[in-house]
Amino acid sequence: MIWVKAPLERVLSLGVRLRQARERAGLVQDKPGVLIGLDEACSSARISRYETGVHEPPFETARKLAQVLDVSVTYFCCEDDWLANLVLRLAELTPAQRTELTAWLDLRRRVIQPGVLRR
Repeated sequence: MIWVKAPLERVLSLGVRLRQARERAGLVQDKPGVLIGLDEACSSARISRYETGVHEPPFETARKLAQVLDVSVTYFCCEDDWLANLVLRLAELTPAQRTELTAWLDLRRRVIQPGVLRR
C-alpha cells in the first residue's frame, strides 16, 4: 500500500474538528474509536493521533466517526470556524427548511450578482 501524505493544514483542520465534535458529544477520547469498532486497547491513541494531526484517518473511518459524533463528514474538512458552524447549522434543518433555504438562495443569486444590483 502506498501512503500519500495529506497537506498539513487539512490534517490539522480535520483533527481540530474531530476534537470539537467529540467534546461537543461529551465523549472521552477512546469512546468514538470503540464505537466505530477500534480495539479498546488502541482506540485512545489512534483518536489522539487523528486529533493532533499525526495521522489522517482513512475516509471510511472519518465517515464512521462523523456518524458516531452526529456531524457531517463535511464538517471535518472545514478550514474555518464560520464554515464549520454553518455546516453544523445546516445539518439541523428539516428537509422542508432546506428546500426553503435553497429557494431563497436561488432567488438571491438571481437578484444580486457580483457588482450588479437588480431592482
